[in-house]
Amino acid sequence: MTGTEYAVIAGVIFLAACLQASTGFGMGMLAAPVVAMVDPMLLPATLILLALLVTILVTVRERQHLDLRGTGWALMGRIPGSFLGAWLVAVLSKEGLAWVVVVVVLTGLVLALRGWAPRPVRVNLIAAGAASGIMGTATSIGGPPMALVWQGHQGSRLRGTMSAFFMVGSAISLASLGVAGAVTAEILTLALWMVPAVLGGYLASRFVNRFLNAARLRMLALGASALGSLLLTGQLALAAMRP
Repeated sequence: MTGTEYAVIAGVIFLAACLQASTGFGMGMLAAPVVAMVDPMLLPATLILLALLVTILVTVRERQHLDLRGTGWALMGRIPGSFLGAWLVAVLSKEGLAWVVVVVVLTGLVLALRGWAPRPVRVNLIAAGAASGIMGTATSIGGPPMALVWQGHQGSRLRGTMSAFFMVGSAISLASLGVAGAVTAEILTLALWMVPAVLGGYLASRFVNRFLNAARLRMLALGASALGSLLLTGQLALAAMRP
């Protein structure tokens, strides 16, 4: 990658880490389309590694507000879903994976905008956990299913519960991807270079939380995700038209 590409990825990782630490989700939705435009082969492992760091930091910070019971039920679905997602990474081409990113992001946007709000009961938590495992492991975008089922939580409870779930879920996804051979030396190197951007985004979130309410953060995440998806769709369409 060129220096410009590194700078672009670092910038979006900073913003995505700030968003994740402020809302409990959104890192993949914001960063995945941009990373896919630079090199789809960096997905999903790079973002899952970096998301794991963010979720550890937020879980420790919000540890007194966790919904441990709900997290436990959701993880029951996440485990088998993660293995299925790793299989998709192994069988899809990089163009196919990029299209999956687009479809996942746009589906999440549509559901969020329509205001669908399933109740956080046992069956829904397990189903959302399974969907998050498939999507998160295959594309690094596992937030939408859990955001839908936990959208009744507010503030620290939402951030803490989502982060605790994704902390464990990301570790499971990484293990699954490692078994599938999808965690390469290039991915590990890039993740290490991006750690300062993640830490900067996490620190910035402590200030952002004071000025941006949940509604504004939600619209920021949706808008950025939509823009990234449209840009990635345009790039894929142009590539398909080339001889």
